[in-house]
Parts: sequence; structure tokens; C-alpha cells
Amino acid sequence: MLYEGSEGKGAPQIGLRLPPAELAAVDSWIAKQEDKPSRPEAIRRLLALTLSTEVRSKTESQRQHARDMAGEAIDKMADKAASSDERASRKRRLVKGPEEFQKVRRDRNGK
Repeated sequence: MLYEGSEGKGAPQIGLRLPPAELAAVDSWIAKQEDKPSRPEAIRRLLALTLSTEVRSKTESQRQHARDMAGEAIDKMADKAASSDERASRKRRLVKGPEEFQKVRRDRNGK
């Protein structure tokens, strides 16, 4: 299939080497497509999909994991005699941190 669309006309051509495992993954992706695109077209589509998808950075994933772990630890130590609203309020205060540190936290600047 020839590359269609005005953005492809006159676009620079690049050479690409892929290790066998990556090439096999591209071929596998092609086999699952209804129109069976060529390898170059498949790579263009995969690249477009990747660039158009908002991918959470590893750092954000790590932050979320840390939040989840902290929440679970707080839940284990929570006072079972307190109401669920009171436990939630205490948890929010613990996660938010002391007031004097809130202004210096890098992850909270501008919030």
C-alpha cells in the first residue's frame, strides 16, 4: 500500500533496523489487522497510535503506587472505633502532610 495523504508526499525516507523479536511483533500486529497493511504502513500506524496516546510517565505510575501503598498502610493502622467519615478525614490529613510542609512539596506546587 502506498502512503496516502499530503503529509507523506515529499516526506524524508528513513531506514530502520529491527531486532527479530520486534519485527515478529510488528508482523503479528499486521496479521491481526483487517486490511493487512505493509510493514512500513504498519510502523507508521503504530507510531501514530503511540504518539497520540497520552502515556503516563513511569514517575507518575510510581507516585500512584506510593499513594496506594500509603493508603493501605494507613487503613491497617486506622482506629476501627472511629466512624468511616472520621477515618477518611484522618487519612486525608495524613496524606496531605503537615501544613508547614505543604508549600515546599514539589508534587503540590501550584495546587
